[in-house]
Amino acid sequence: MTLVLQYVPFSSMIEPSFWHKVSENKLNVYGLDDQPRQIKGFYYNGDPGGIAPMLTIDYAALDISNDKVPPRRLVSHGVLKIMNTVEAFKECDKKLLLASLGNEIWNDIKSGAALKDPSLLSRFLLLTYPDLKKYHFFYWFASPCLLAPESVMLNKPPCQLNQRFNTEQIVSLLASYDNYQAQQHQFQNYFLLTEEADRISVQDIGSIKEILLDNKKLLVGFCDPSNLDANPGWPLRNLLTLLAYHCAQDLQEVEVVCFRDRSRKGQREFNHSLVLSLNLPSIAELTDTPKVVGWERNERNKLGARMTDLSATMDPKRLAESAVDLNLRLMRWRLMPDLRLDDITATKCLLLGSGTLGCNVARNLMSWGIRHVTFVDNARVSYSNPVRQSLFTFEDCLDGGKPKAEAAANALKRIFPGVKSEGISLSIPMPGHSLSSSVEEQVEKDVRQLEQLIHDHDAVFLLMDTRESRWLPTLIAAAHQKIVINAALGFDTFLVLRHGVKSGEMTSIPATSSSCSAEGLPGSQLGCYFCNDVVAPGNSMRDRTLDQQCTVTRPGVSMIASALAVELLISVLQHPKGANAAADTSAHEDNLTKEAESSLGLVPHQIRGFLSRFHQILPAGQAFDKCTACSNTVLDHYRQEGFEFLRRAFNEPLYLEELTGLKQMQQETLEAEVWDLSEEEEFSSMEAE
Repeated sequence: MTLVLQYVPFSSMIEPSFWHKVSENKLNVYGLDDQPRQIKGFYYNGDPGGIAPMLTIDYAALDISNDKVPPRRLVSHGVLKIMNTVEAFKECDKKLLLASLGNEIWNDIKSGAALKDPSLLSRFLLLTYPDLKKYHFFYWFASPCLLAPESVMLNKPPCQLNQRFNTEQIVSLLASYDNYQAQQHQFQNYFLLTEEADRISVQDIGSIKEILLDNKKLLVGFCDPSNLDANPGWPLRNLLTLLAYHCAQDLQEVEVVCFRDRSRKGQREFNHSLVLSLNLPSIAELTDTPKVVGWERNERNKLGARMTDLSATMDPKRLAESAVDLNLRLMRWRLMPDLRLDDITATKCLLLGSGTLGCNVARNLMSWGIRHVTFVDNARVSYSNPVRQSLFTFEDCLDGGKPKAEAAANALKRIFPGVKSEGISLSIPMPGHSLSSSVEEQVEKDVRQLEQLIHDHDAVFLLMDTRESRWLPTLIAAAHQKIVINAALGFDTFLVLRHGVKSGEMTSIPATSSSCSAEGLPGSQLGCYFCNDVVAPGNSMRDRTLDQQCTVTRPGVSMIASALAVELLISVLQHPKGANAAADTSAHEDNLTKEAESSLGLVPHQIRGFLSRFHQILPAGQAFDKCTACSNTVLDHYRQEGFEFLRRAFNEPLYLEELTGLKQMQQETLEAEVWDLSEEEEFSSMEAE
């Protein structure tokens, strides 16, 4: 009676750590590159009974340069093919993929490379599509085997090791096997056995042809991952193809030791190893690649893909962070390979003002991956706020209203738990708002807190309602050399502006009469929000009517200004010169097509928008040497005198104008106008005569 030899296929064991590593590499290294990648896997010789043979792929699979193999693990060489869409995963030619890998095995057999390195006989293919938004991983595993010969007949039923060899032979076999594996660089899948009386020796399979010269009987062994009583594991198939190609014409019989080395309760077990006796037809004349099989069946025992859902095992916060990161990395994959996302994520942003602008700016910052946002405001949420201010709801208005800064920070964390957000209720002292002795101590504490906040952040957004409330943050930020983005609204107009960041020793900068001549100014020479003013900021709240007290603005203006404010910051962060980026003043096609210094395009000084005409201009202005907020004179007095200087600025309406020379300039301008008028009158009287 003839028996057809049947084999136990591998089941894939893909650990979650592997998928996490694939996700990381897909996001940071591979992008849209779908080229096949070399990986490695392992199978174990010694699993307990009842466990199907498994080929394990873990986090180290992608590091093929690391040649360390865990003890008693056998290496298998793999190919990872990552598809970019689920449609590509479904429609790719799987038969061709498997045949290609089978052809590599066949070429290694014909060339003799597999005799020198038998591990080349053990290959696998992992085809996958990772859905990184949902953390679903679709995959199909294959361990290719060549069907040549298509069937192998056993001479007799398989027997156990102790039924074929006596005790002395088994002892020598174990000793020789252990010594052989210890001498190898890594555990060997396949080996030769020589039998001499009561001695069994293990040798390298590369010496097979020399042994055949003296013996028509061949005894080979392999580390068998199977535990079934009558069926060897999948790795035997390609070994038999190798023997059939190189040796079968010289053989009368082949014996295969399916070596199984199991430890149980501290005792080594090996008698469950199988010995197979078979006749092997020659395939030496075969030229074409034999038929290849090996696709794994899914959970329904059908040839088809599997899916691993890691979302249930992951922290939802990590899932959210991965999804946010993916959206940003997609930009880098497709359009901007130079986009430095780490520079953006690491930026700490301070938002002074938590109203319409503050809420929208915060949402846009999160969209760019900013993880640290601090709100400052001293107001509470009112009933008119939620419809215009995107971080508030009706419940925030009840019982007198929640503090705006705190409510905005909490809303931000509810939207994305990965953000570090804090809300601070703080009043910002202002010039023209004199201090009484009863509040002076508290104002000084507020100033100290504001100074610390600006010091601890990288970028400051000025998003307040009044002009004078922007003065102190402008001054402090200039002293600390911070990036400042200013946004201000009119009814249907807006201004978005970045302040110049002075660096190094302060030098005197002459005033510029025309913004046109400022094109190309470096960031250190750009003006701040107050550089265009010839009067010091005063109390703009005094005698305001209701329409002046409230923000009366076309609803879309704040959305546009907020988005541009954030985009301006990101453009500055991505520019090679950072805050010192020169001011681009024209969006003309010639300017856009010139060699861009920043991957995101222009980096203007100001963006002035007119919604009634749906029009924007990009002026630039040089720093004013008599500016009441950022001039050298003001900064020097602030650094030297501290709060004493600020007290005078708050209490004395003309102090800043006198200190900077604005008052003198105003007087000289008035005198010039008077002289011009006198000359005109004199000339007119002369004509009359």
